[in-house]
Amino acid sequence: MSDQAVAEYRIEDLAHHSGATVRTIRAYQDRGLLPKPERRGRSNVYRDTHLARLRQIADLLDRGYTLASIKELLEAWDAGRGLGGVLGLVAEVHGPWTDEEAARISRRELDERFGGLPDDAAVDEACELGVLERIPGRPEEFLVPSPQELAVAAELYAAGVPLDAITGHLRELRGQVEHIASRFLEFTTEHVFARYLGPVPPTDADAAEAATLVRRLRPLAQQTVDAELARAMQLFATRHLQKHLGAGGAVAPPGSAAVALPAATVRAVQDLVGAEHVAAFVRAATERELQARTLNDLARRGVRGPAEPEE
Repeated sequence: MSDQAVAEYRIEDLAHHSGATVRTIRAYQDRGLLPKPERRGRSNVYRDTHLARLRQIADLLDRGYTLASIKELLEAWDAGRGLGGVLGLVAEVHGPWTDEEAARISRRELDERFGGLPDDAAVDEACELGVLERIPGRPEEFLVPSPQELAVAAELYAAGVPLDAITGHLRELRGQVEHIASRFLEFTTEHVFARYLGPVPPTDADAAEAATLVRRLRPLAQQTVDAELARAMQLFATRHLQKHLGAGGAVAPPGSAAVALPAATVRAVQDLVGAEHVAAFVRAATERELQARTLNDLARRGVRGPAEPEE
């Protein structure tokens, strides 16, 4: 029995199966990215190896690699250094950096979560920021890459923060977080990944080792930011409260007067219960004083408790 026939393609068939255009295939050949086809009479014959190579190129382009970088990787593969490990490393870096799963939301549900009135400008801005993504062919439905981020925006809106203030804050926050991410990558590249970034692509073993390190270090950035954010929030929230209680007066509910406390009083309370418990102590002391005065007033007026039954 003969071996299974090897698939053969004309350039038009190869374009159809790969999704590339005929012009693109010829351009790849001219740049040395694609092996030359077999010449058979007046026709060029392509095989599955050409199809696999086109799919590799498309995958690397989707991941942001330039044609020059792809050529270096493919030359290393052709020279026997191996590309599997490199592609595994690429897949690891381009994989999801969060366990959160995307969700979908209808335009009606979106409007209900943000006041009930349609706001096309706000939706457009949310799409620009990537908080929402439009779904082709479904104008009344959106993809939500981070449901948590959308939930935070809805909670802030329900608390009274205007939408334009929320989006402005997100833009500012995103710039600061991107700076943190950039610094973390620079740090890990210098101290961890520099040995894998030589002038030639890493071997399969080196690439596999680097991919393992990416998996190990991936959660560290978020864990570090979470811990530092919690520390900073406690520090600055306490200072903010002290400022209002000591120098600027206590924050009062709408319609009530703010009562300024002497700085010495605030310091004494802080020494007694700790800076993080100042507000709770002041609130409890106030409630206790009000209850005591109410009881004293009732006692002076001769008000008794529930009437006892007559004998």
